[in-house]
Amino acid sequence: MRTPFRHIAGHLLWAPSGGVWAVWRVEPLAGGYLPARVRQELLGRITSLVRSMPGMEPRLFVLAARTDPGEVAERMVEGVDWQRLPAWAEVCAAGIDLLNGQEMHERTVWLALPLPGKTGATAGALGAVYAEVSAALGLPPVPVSQSDVRAAREAAERLQTSLGGGLGLRLASPAEIVWMVQHAVHRGLEEPLLSDAVASQLYGSRIHGGQLLSPSYADLGQVRLAEGGQEQRPEDRKRHSAGSWWRSAAAISPLGRLWLQAESEAGTGYQAHLVLAELPPAVAADAADVLAQLEGLPFPVDVSVDLRVVAAKKARAQVQRKKRELLDQAGQYGAQPTGMPHSLPEAAGDLEEQDARMARTSVEVEVQSVTVLTVWGPDAATCDGRARELSAALASGDYRAVRPIGMQEELFVLGLPGGVRAPKLAQFTQHQLSEDWAACGALTLSRVGDPAGILIGRDLDCGTLRPVLLNPADAPLVNASASSAVIGELGSGKSTLEKLIAAAVVDRGGQAIVIDRTPLREWSRFAKTSMGDRSQVIDAAQAQLSIDPLRVFGGAVGAHYALSYLTLQLGVGAMTAAGAVLHHAVEQVAGGPEPSMGKVLGVLSALASAGGSRADAAATMADLLHIVASNPLAAMVFDSALPVVSLDGDLGADMVVVTTAGLTLPSREAFADAEVLRQQPLEALIGRAVLYLLAAIARQAAFTDPTRFCLVSLDEVYWLTSSAEGAALVHEILHDGRKHGAGVFLGAHDEEELGKDAGLVAYRFLARTTDRTRAAKGLRFLGLDGDDEDLLRLVTTGLSPVGQAGREGEMLLRDPRMQVGRIQVITPEVPRLREQLFTTPGRTPAAAASHGGTP
Repeated sequence: MRTPFRHIAGHLLWAPSGGVWAVWRVEPLAGGYLPARVRQELLGRITSLVRSMPGMEPRLFVLAARTDPGEVAERMVEGVDWQRLPAWAEVCAAGIDLLNGQEMHERTVWLALPLPGKTGATAGALGAVYAEVSAALGLPPVPVSQSDVRAAREAAERLQTSLGGGLGLRLASPAEIVWMVQHAVHRGLEEPLLSDAVASQLYGSRIHGGQLLSPSYADLGQVRLAEGGQEQRPEDRKRHSAGSWWRSAAAISPLGRLWLQAESEAGTGYQAHLVLAELPPAVAADAADVLAQLEGLPFPVDVSVDLRVVAAKKARAQVQRKKRELLDQAGQYGAQPTGMPHSLPEAAGDLEEQDARMARTSVEVEVQSVTVLTVWGPDAATCDGRARELSAALASGDYRAVRPIGMQEELFVLGLPGGVRAPKLAQFTQHQLSEDWAACGALTLSRVGDPAGILIGRDLDCGTLRPVLLNPADAPLVNASASSAVIGELGSGKSTLEKLIAAAVVDRGGQAIVIDRTPLREWSRFAKTSMGDRSQVIDAAQAQLSIDPLRVFGGAVGAHYALSYLTLQLGVGAMTAAGAVLHHAVEQVAGGPEPSMGKVLGVLSALASAGGSRADAAATMADLLHIVASNPLAAMVFDSALPVVSLDGDLGADMVVVTTAGLTLPSREAFADAEVLRQQPLEALIGRAVLYLLAAIARQAAFTDPTRFCLVSLDEVYWLTSSAEGAALVHEILHDGRKHGAGVFLGAHDEEELGKDAGLVAYRFLARTTDRTRAAKGLRFLGLDGDDEDLLRLVTTGLSPVGQAGREGEMLLRDPRMQVGRIQVITPEVPRLREQLFTTPGRTPAAAASHGGTP
């Protein structure tokens, strides 16, 4: 194989044919689940890019870079001192075990543009002939002077400035350009990693003596390419020794070996190159992104697109000529008895539409493209099977892809940076307008998650395994919210997700504070088994510690929470006469020695006895508060003999679980009617107020140390957001959490339960929701169209279908970058985490081992 370049200077390469190419790495636009308005906006940006290249001959490469499990592990430990965190090292090792042996890749996009100059078809052909002759005769390549390098850089800068569309373009490095060749050669083998090339400083040329000097690229060309090459198994060699292969009955016809065998020092790989030979005349707008949909296949696919961008004036002239030819054909067929073929009027209509669209704007262009799709495998059978599957998948959308005999090597060369396009490939040219080509999805990528952090699952929108990582602890450092919320019905996997993320935050050196409302105390058991001595469980119902806000906080902060607790507990407004009396009593106690909630009751009784305008309100409040204080469930608030909870002691453990089993809440329907709420049992009203106070203490503890990330987990959050005081507390955590290095994780069955500040949540999960109304609200919470029938069907029936083993934990996720994807939560094979992770009744740890499964 001939190396496709002789010099690389920065992102510029000099091809053997004499042309100079500039190579950029493109940041793909977000694809996948998008509202129609956003999708149209992205389509407009790609169209603008194409229209900014009239007269150019760009080449686009969409390459599936192999991802190694070690790379994922490095991303999991990025930013943390994993050597001092053995628990996190254990989780990372389990993650590597899950990923080992899996086919993983990352879709990367590259744009190569030939610089203006002698790069036309004639010059390219002559340059290619000279390169072949000079290589055969051992002649040195044409030298490149320093002035030529300077001129090429200036031309590349002008080109980049002229490109529209606002896409992210980064100059490719010499090592990345070399990686593109290595990737093409090593398809089906253990290929070099792109991450190594990104960090490498090798392969670059330098100026010496006024000329460009390059390191040797000869090793890149030490590859034997053989179209239709056969595997030489031991039994084949024995059989062929008896006679020629073409005389063997077992030999396969060369017409059946439509692949390219690439043999290098690393081994022998097999790759098949398909080219799009026909496109459908019309396709729905939401299904036109055929190149993006290739990501859903169970194997990686490379795409190389050679483009010719023709200005509208020239393209219209070609369309007019085709229309005249059709008219001539129609006249000829009109004289025949059989009449005119049905295809002629249809073709005429297509040309008429194309002519009208080009006439609408002078900036319209026609895109003439040759699109090559490449699959590969470690053996010929795998490669051939993937090629057939790809061809069948395209045929289902009326796209015809062929594997032309005798052209596999030419198609391979087209996928190399600087490679020459063989003239015979022109027969596969497809003609589209800029907007139609932009809709093909070559520059869009469906992905979700953070670059590094916690391995929570796999991306189900990718046919191969693509890990999904989240890093809420890093969000405050990049000026983003660290708060999360999950919506879903019972059994949809909400608590499993919350436990996994909370445990990961702790294992990575952070803190988690959880209010466990479940009668089974599931979080308490999970904390003890997963964290051991690093956990602290506080049983609120047993009143072993005092959560009196005047004793815990003191000062203005204690008075604020004490007043909020009392108005919530007694059901009075802060701006009423009763609220004013409570405010006076709390302020008086808070300003005195050894403040406590018990003393507030004493002050109210004294105000009632003293008479005056406040006497009646004070007497009423004192009577009601005496009823509450005498109830054992309120002892943790009013019993001054209990030791007070400590923010840096009891609440300073790595994982703190405050279990409230025994405290009841009003029914969910009662929160919708104030009169019904006042008629709830006393135990329920006390439970509601005490839970608010516990959440306030958790908030204050989470904000204590801004340098250590803290996650506050509040499941079934309706018990907080149903009251003004509770909603204000959630509002405060959502608004101020980022500044204090903290975040909240809210769990709910309905989007409305998250409260009016749900828009501030950064990480949004939507699990199975079979009720269409709730599903629609959940989709709108993700920023999607709640009336889209396909999305509603996905949420109501397509996520974690009931009774289908292996489908547990499927959810939609929207990350802080506004990317939406379908994921499946994966639980690591760490016994201490899995033992109490699941809540399915009767599920034993052994049976739970299959939940989430190996991907």
